[in-house]
Amino acid sequence: MRLAGPLRGVAVLLLIGVTWFLASTMFGGEGGSSVRHFFSGASEEPTAEPRPRRYKCGLSAPCPPKHLAFRVVSGAANVIGPKMCLEDKMLISSLKDNVGRGINVALVNGVTGELLGTKAFDMWAGDVNDLLKFLRPLHEGTLVFVASFDDAATKMNDEARRLFEELGSTAVKELAFRDSWVFVGAMGIENKSPFEQRMKNSKGSNKYEGWPESLEMDGCIPLRTPLES
Repeated sequence: MRLAGPLRGVAVLLLIGVTWFLASTMFGGEGGSSVRHFFSGASEEPTAEPRPRRYKCGLSAPCPPKHLAFRVVSGAANVIGPKMCLEDKMLISSLKDNVGRGINVALVNGVTGELLGTKAFDMWAGDVNDLLKFLRPLHEGTLVFVASFDDAATKMNDEARRLFEELGSTAVKELAFRDSWVFVGAMGIENKSPFEQRMKNSKGSNKYEGWPESLEMDGCIPLRTPLES
């Protein structure tokens, strides 16, 4: 009989506990969540969202077979240099210390995708003949990647514009002082290149004081067969 009192107390506590557990489970809330986590051993940490898959040169989708993935970024004002990526390999960048004011060019073998060379041509204080000597002897099928930095047009003459037109450019005709320009063409191309962007230098719309915004372009370029080259 002396145990009746304590047993009655234990029974009351158990009843209260069961009632609280059922109420928490039905109505949710932090209490119910904590109890469920306690019994299940589950963690309360939020589930991390899966990162989007990254493809070569940061493209949002993979290129088809026998295509080269690329990304070309023009310089920002006269401060940040241009960048060129091909098949996840950086061809031109400030970190590689191979950029310069004016027109930055990378030549690539259109059959193998092999880098043939890079060079920058100062189109403000340089000699346009250096650019002409570089472009005139290009072999048919050579891919030409171009990115502007600061000013790409001041020293541009008619012959230089014509040579870029032969590579597939349409914007080079109108390229003017401090315009942003990115372009990918090829020697012997039959049609105009689909890979070209130009942003006009305009006081009313420039992103930077005296310069338009930087341009960024990416895509997939089909490799040529040896017979085509």
